[in-house]
Amino acid sequence: MTPSDPPRYRVHPSPVGDILIVTTEDGIVTLHPFDGPLHAEIERLALRLRALPVPDDADAPDPADAPARQVFEDAAAQLDEYFDGERRSFDLPLDWRLVRGFTRAALEAVCEIPYGETASYGEVAIAAGTERAGRAVGTACARTPFSVVVPVHRVVRADGSLGEYGGRPEMKRFLVELERGRALAPAPAGADTGEDSGTAPAARNASKPARRRPRERAAGV
Repeated sequence: MTPSDPPRYRVHPSPVGDILIVTTEDGIVTLHPFDGPLHAEIERLALRLRALPVPDDADAPDPADAPARQVFEDAAAQLDEYFDGERRSFDLPLDWRLVRGFTRAALEAVCEIPYGETASYGEVAIAAGTERAGRAVGTACARTPFSVVVPVHRVVRADGSLGEYGGRPEMKRFLVELERGRALAPAPAGADTGEDSGTAPAARNASKPARRRPRERAAGV
């Protein structure tokens, strides 16, 4: 991928639904589950990026695109490892162009919340350097272009309740409970320990939903 290339996307299945992964020459510009039509997601992103993302054709690889394709492969593999209980942190290049100012500071502070733990919006605001900005942290979490890999699901209300997670409270509960359950279990042999998180990896959650097959690509996108 060269600087003149358009953003590219893939859809990856997961226990929380189809995950849209969009990359630029600088890394992953958005990664989030979605429920609506794929074409609507792509059109919304095109407005924000001022460029129309195109499907990444894994079936017809161009050797020149190997670095960009590796980002997709790494993202898919690390997501699978996370949901399988074999990963506690992510090591992926992120393109922060859609995030500015305090929002980025807040999301970077969110990345420091250990696996299996939670922090309040106020605590994240303090970590981000602005003590009274709890409401702004909530806005940052609601508008983040990165889900799961930037763990905004670990940010909760001051009373410990989970909050809405962009209108998907059931998804937030699933992720929080998934991590809490695994953080208490012994590490599987050879698992990624996610040393930066300071917590031990855990065994697989036997009750996790099966991954869904990705939606078909939208015609004309």
